[in-house]
Amino acid sequence: MREDELRDFVRRSPWLIRALDTVRDSALPDAWIGAGTIRDLVWAERYGNGFDPSSVRDVDVVFLDPTDLSRDNDNRATQRLVAAWPEPPWEAKNQAAVHTWYPAKFGGGPVSPLRSIAEAVATWPEYATAVAIRLDAHDHIAVCAPHGLDDLLDGIWRPNPTRVTPENSRQRLARHRPTERWPGIRVII
Repeated sequence: MREDELRDFVRRSPWLIRALDTVRDSALPDAWIGAGTIRDLVWAERYGNGFDPSSVRDVDVVFLDPTDLSRDNDNRATQRLVAAWPEPPWEAKNQAAVHTWYPAKFGGGPVSPLRSIAEAVATWPEYATAVAIRLDAHDHIAVCAPHGLDDLLDGIWRPNPTRVTPENSRQRLARHRPTERWPGIRVII
């Protein structure tokens, strides 16, 4: 099962396990770590020189709190994580509030309110980053991968057209330079 393959990568990273513990202990509602942090771990281990936590640009923490859609809620959530462990570059975002700011920040038409983490993760920019994980109360690593794990685990950079335009995708590809960072990655545009 591909989920077990991902769990093996995660278990071999004490840094990521500590980050998952921190998120779980933060008591943020339905909180997960997702996107680039997971991609960076898997691709650095499989296609690079090993995972270096100091190279992580941000630790995307997503949570779902429909009772407070303010940007202050994101800031408080981020500060809660920083207070618990200052080292990682935390960035917490309430997925229930995405529809209130996404069009102004990224353009495009209105965005429907997201009702679940899985619904949110399914919209992320590449299939390889449309993945989130969390630790449950029994230290089991839960995986949320609405588009599956093949692109992540097989080293494929492929845009998710759900919300990303071809131009946005090209910009992200130029900014992230996956084939330079992780030789062996395949880009499919």
